[in-house]
Amino acid sequence: MMVVDDSVVVRKIVTDVLSQDPAITVVGTAANGRLAVGKLEQLRPDLVTMDIEMPEMDGIEAVRAIRAGAGGQQHGRVPIIMFSTLTERGAAATLDALSAGANDYVTKPANVGSVAQSMDSVRQQLVPRIKALTGRPLTAGVPAATPLVPRPPAPRSRARQEPAVLVIGSSTGGPEALTKVLPVLPATLPVPVLVVQHMPPVFTRQFAQRLDRLCALRVVEAVAGTPLAPGTVHIAPGDHHLTVGTAGGVRRTALDQGPAENFCRPAVDVLFRSAVAAYDGAVLGVVLTGMGSDGRIGTGQIREAGGTVLAQDEATSVVWGMPGAVTQAGHADEVLPLPRIAEAVTRLLPAVRPLAGVRR
Repeated sequence: MMVVDDSVVVRKIVTDVLSQDPAITVVGTAANGRLAVGKLEQLRPDLVTMDIEMPEMDGIEAVRAIRAGAGGQQHGRVPIIMFSTLTERGAAATLDALSAGANDYVTKPANVGSVAQSMDSVRQQLVPRIKALTGRPLTAGVPAATPLVPRPPAPRSRARQEPAVLVIGSSTGGPEALTKVLPVLPATLPVPVLVVQHMPPVFTRQFAQRLDRLCALRVVEAVAGTPLAPGTVHIAPGDHHLTVGTAGGVRRTALDQGPAENFCRPAVDVLFRSAVAAYDGAVLGVVLTGMGSDGRIGTGQIREAGGTVLAQDEATSVVWGMPGAVTQAGHADEVLPLPRIAEAVTRLLPAVRPLAGVRR
């Protein structure tokens, strides 16, 4: 892999961290995007980590150049992980980079007390993403896992119910996947929508604002106590679980900072479980691209209660971890390519008018 950053210190920290893992080899570094693009043909990395703010050519421009084939057409699809700062500006730039074709991102260590702590932060965030995006085993010395084999849906113990709510979970590759699904849904969607996308604070607010500009539906970062009604998409805020609660006989959003599940907060399983309880199983669950297995348990609970589950297929997923785990567990009623997810959602919901929804 290649490390791209204009800071000598950051390049050394990242290189030292990655070099400690026997499954990862750093083949070179670059101090800006222009140099990185020029080195692709020579170094042929399996993955690139890319800083955002750099002289001559910044990270966003470099991502666009790479995806356009500037470093050689054969390298145009190399996985790219952005290094971002946990700020409003950093979040906006990271979302721009993801829209330009970056695959994922990590946040730079901030307010840590030592180089050792910085290295540990980078290791925890970066190494699992590198291995997920390159197909390497997550534990050094362990053979690559047997490919996930889709299983037919498990038998239901309860008859299928008409969905009264749509819940969606996603992670790695999810921001772009959601921009392909949610804008296609009509303003007349007859159910509320709740989404868990694994993202830190600040990022989720900016992401919700971007989606709101693209969608016929209203998209907001979730606020506790909001009544759930058709026409609005609630995005779980970073570092908070999003659940469905009931107060005064009205279903409402609820937020908490309970323990992480599947190493995540917000967690897909937490949302799905609460939706099953609040809607007595009348739930349509969708699991999109993402690393890990968050959502596997929750989708089983949805189907057990009479709900329906859709999972993104492997071919169109950036990482087929989450949807693959759901599919392998036999929890997916349908496994579909990303371009068909929105159509399936509207087909399964009650009385949805054609997809030509008018912007509110």
